[in-house]
Amino acid sequence: MKIGIFTALFHDRPIEEALDFIKEAGIESVELGGGAYPGSRHLDDMGGIEALHKDDAQRKKLVKAVSDRGLIISAVSVHGNPLHPNKKIAYEHHEAFENAVLLAEKLAGDGIMPTATVNGFSGCPGDGPRAKNPNWVTCAWPDEYREILDYQWKIAGRYWRQQNRFLRAHNTVFAIEMHPGFLVYNPDTLLRLRKAAGDRIGANFDPSHLWWQGIDPIAAVRAIGEAGALFHVHAKDTKIDPINAGVNGNLDTKSYGDIAQRSWVFRSVGYGHDESWWKDFVSTLRVLGYDNVLSIEHEDGMMSTREGLYKALDVLKRSVIAEKPGPMFWAKD
Repeated sequence: MKIGIFTALFHDRPIEEALDFIKEAGIESVELGGGAYPGSRHLDDMGGIEALHKDDAQRKKLVKAVSDRGLIISAVSVHGNPLHPNKKIAYEHHEAFENAVLLAEKLAGDGIMPTATVNGFSGCPGDGPRAKNPNWVTCAWPDEYREILDYQWKIAGRYWRQQNRFLRAHNTVFAIEMHPGFLVYNPDTLLRLRKAAGDRIGANFDPSHLWWQGIDPIAAVRAIGEAGALFHVHAKDTKIDPINAGVNGNLDTKSYGDIAQRSWVFRSVGYGHDESWWKDFVSTLRVLGYDNVLSIEHEDGMMSTREGLYKALDVLKRSVIAEKPGPMFWAKD
């Protein structure tokens, strides 16, 4: 298992400078933004995502920049909403997805990406054909909410069945980050979409979005791993404020910057849950056969980029199991 990083954290600096920092920090893998909400700053530095999947010479520059520093690429990430009722937004995010798939296929062929992987969201439609904005349904009553969900799952199933065929044609997988606000936000909805669309759809497992929903991430990752749907993993923590949550619950629409008043906030690894939890999580991944990347995603409003990253690395380096297990000399197999 390797420690990686989602390089959106470094979109304030050019790719070469970001890669130098990442190498010096002892990180082994990068996850690159390919468009939609994360943007594509670092791929734009190398000529843009379309040029990179169409032009072998251009792409070799990216591959060389990464491999010369002893790094690999774990995924191209296009976290967006291709089901958005605004057709312009939906098209832009769908186009980012398609370009990312084509690039991931080529990068895997170049040997710099172990498995052709694209990360993103499931998307969320509106409440009907005339909607202007997405509508995330969180309860089963009044009954019209169930009608909205029926409509949304019909839209999502049709779209992702088509994309599953596209993914299969390009030997790529799509790793969905289960995120509130989108149709897929927990293991139940992830596996429902996978069943409806196909086995090229799986999870980019990020525990930070699960804790505040009342989900046990270790139980959740076991369910997903046992279903063969665990494709990629993010390392990000969450801290629930027991006082604010005790008064108002965990549903919270306050600004992420209003830390003192929120029921929960994202934290660097180790600042929401201790090192023991992260060691249990890594061990569970090992049991499930996951030997890919733990990709750090830094969104801690209390720490600088540098400090938050190094704090997370400190915990993860002691938690990650890097070597394959030796022979079980103390007992029979």
